[in-house]
Amino acid sequence: MDATESLPTLETARKLGLLPDEFDRINQILGRRPNFTELSIFSVMWSEHCSYKNSIVWLKTLPRDSDRMLAKAGEENAGLVDIGGGLACSFKIESHNHPSALEPYQGAATGVGGINRDIFTMGARPIAQLNSLRFGSLELAKTKRLLRGVVKGIGDYGNAFGIPTVGGEVYFDECYNTNPLVNAFSAGIVEVNKVAKATSYGVGNPVFIVGSATGKDGIHGATFASEDISAASTDKLPAVQVGDPFMEKLLLEATLEIIATGYVIGIQDMGAAGIICSTSEMSAKGEHGMIIDLDKVPTRQPNMAPFEILLSESQERMLVVIEKGKEDVIQAIFDKWDLNCAQIGEVTDTQRLHFYRYGELVADVPAYDLVLGGGAPQYHREYSEPAYIQEFAKFDASDVDDIEKEEIKEVATHLLSHPNICSRKWIYEQYDSMVGTANRSTNAPSDAAVVRVKGTDKSIVITVDCNSRYVNANPRQGAMIAVAEACRNIVCTGGEPLAVTNNLNFGNPYVPEVYWQFVEAVQGMGEACRRFSTPVTGGNVSFYNQSSDDGPVFPTPTIGMLGLMEDPAHRMTLDFKNEDDLIYLVGQSTNDIASSEYLYSFRGIKASPAPFFDFDSEWRVQEAIKTSIRNGWLNSAHDLSDGGLFVTLAESAMAGNKGFQILTDDRYRADAFLFGESQSRVVVTVLPEHQKQFEAYLEDTILPFRFLGTVTADSFVIDNASILTLSESHALYDNALGKIMA
Repeated sequence: MDATESLPTLETARKLGLLPDEFDRINQILGRRPNFTELSIFSVMWSEHCSYKNSIVWLKTLPRDSDRMLAKAGEENAGLVDIGGGLACSFKIESHNHPSALEPYQGAATGVGGINRDIFTMGARPIAQLNSLRFGSLELAKTKRLLRGVVKGIGDYGNAFGIPTVGGEVYFDECYNTNPLVNAFSAGIVEVNKVAKATSYGVGNPVFIVGSATGKDGIHGATFASEDISAASTDKLPAVQVGDPFMEKLLLEATLEIIATGYVIGIQDMGAAGIICSTSEMSAKGEHGMIIDLDKVPTRQPNMAPFEILLSESQERMLVVIEKGKEDVIQAIFDKWDLNCAQIGEVTDTQRLHFYRYGELVADVPAYDLVLGGGAPQYHREYSEPAYIQEFAKFDASDVDDIEKEEIKEVATHLLSHPNICSRKWIYEQYDSMVGTANRSTNAPSDAAVVRVKGTDKSIVITVDCNSRYVNANPRQGAMIAVAEACRNIVCTGGEPLAVTNNLNFGNPYVPEVYWQFVEAVQGMGEACRRFSTPVTGGNVSFYNQSSDDGPVFPTPTIGMLGLMEDPAHRMTLDFKNEDDLIYLVGQSTNDIASSEYLYSFRGIKASPAPFFDFDSEWRVQEAIKTSIRNGWLNSAHDLSDGGLFVTLAESAMAGNKGFQILTDDRYRADAFLFGESQSRVVVTVLPEHQKQFEAYLEDTILPFRFLGTVTADSFVIDNASILTLSESHALYDNALGKIMA
């Protein structure tokens, strides 16, 4: 290293996002002052995005093991769950929030690319994608611009890459005006004995960089993702990566081919923090080191500085360690796919990373001290309950007038056309849900997506869920509900819930009230995952979704859940099938309207607690739905969520081009019965010939249920009054978002 180089100061460290104590710690680790390249390395590896320094102590409390788990959280590029028959499912969810806030098209596109690379570096071929999106008020031109850009970015990248987008969720609230949330989920299938690892070992084994050339896009992207969005953020557009889905498709095929040779020691996607992240994490895991010659890295621009090469987040790149002597085999495969494949170094036994540029040592850092789970800092942050929580708890439904019978149509019309409830047709028509796979009935309407595992009778059942309004009102209970709803969606589709990946989207962790939301949500999630035996396989923490103008976003712990359907005969959809089928509500109704879309947007009351939720009730309802599906009693099943009973009935009716007639229950408020969102309830339809068996079973289990009415040909009839016709409902529901975006 050049001894004449002016060494960075504490002020330099601050500008790179490091705290004074962290700067001191770096000096202690190195036994000297770092040079600028080394300080840049620590700044990005110790950023929140890479080190989870403000979250890891709480993430460790989550359940992370089961009989099916093949890789515990944080061990590999993605979670890995045994689905039987010698096969495993690799799945994960990650955010690209900050990049999407500034450059929505590339921000969303590269989020899709990055999550799929995490899957195929495991040796798994991606077969399905989901996304969970949050945007601000649709009255703002900015929101419409962000929504258009994000949706187009997801669609263009996923469609060109050839992996179907099979579902997801989209919500709108003013709290997301500055900070949209873009969470991307991918799942793939791999043979258990062909899983690739993200590790490095074997002195002298060659280290390759493969895929795209390295450019200046995305430099300090991880650091950028670890700070609040502000007016100055637009100056950091180079921190937003640029994607190439066609390059990614070639990289997918080449990667799976080299893994199949059996010569790959370890492989890792170059996502956040680029080369430095991959070299340090793989070396730390394998308890080895590396010597890397940065001159050999294929670059897009001339004369890139060492820190630029190391920290670049250019997309479609991998770091690969292979067996020594097999270089020609790997090179030939990448030549075949017309991709860069350059040996840039070799494995050492030093447990240190030595980076050279123009023949000079430009950085010498210990791998272990850089990484999550190693020497990276871990903090116990101060937290305190926000004052608004107690204010929300004071809500009393009796202070809100119940609706009159003649108001039902007005509320129904409002909800069916509301952006948080109406059809996402404008969005999903931009996605290809069938590309690249012969999946079984992916497009059949159901609470979760079903994707066939080729060559078997199995299907994976996947969903993403979170009502952030509930979490904001009560972070612990809201997070429990998110897990419970994900389970309920999978069960209503005929699957068995297996495991969870999560994307924890929160504000600034240095704000005690924000950190309290995070702690409470993680504890609630952990409790729910233990109760439902759905361990957490990994995921992503996205802090700093906060701005000076709007404050923090609602706490949004998105749950991505994997389920398994062993037998296609268990497939259940939500659409009403036949006239005269019997409609039942399974689960306990309550007089609860708290945090409902009805209360929030129709009544304009935003301060209320999370809706009613009880674990035991939830468990019993799910077991009853599983049993009823297995016994062939049900013709449809659809869980109650946003918009309550009426919206659930309307969605099932519209999906089947049918109507319904029901009677309400005068033991409850009309608004609570029809539009309240108390949890643990499912609407099912039953053939008349199965009525006695179905009712006898529910009575034996002492589970609350109610016969509501029957499926009809057209109109939506409540208490003998026609509320809407089928065509009127379709006009409201199908076209609302498209009209807003026109």
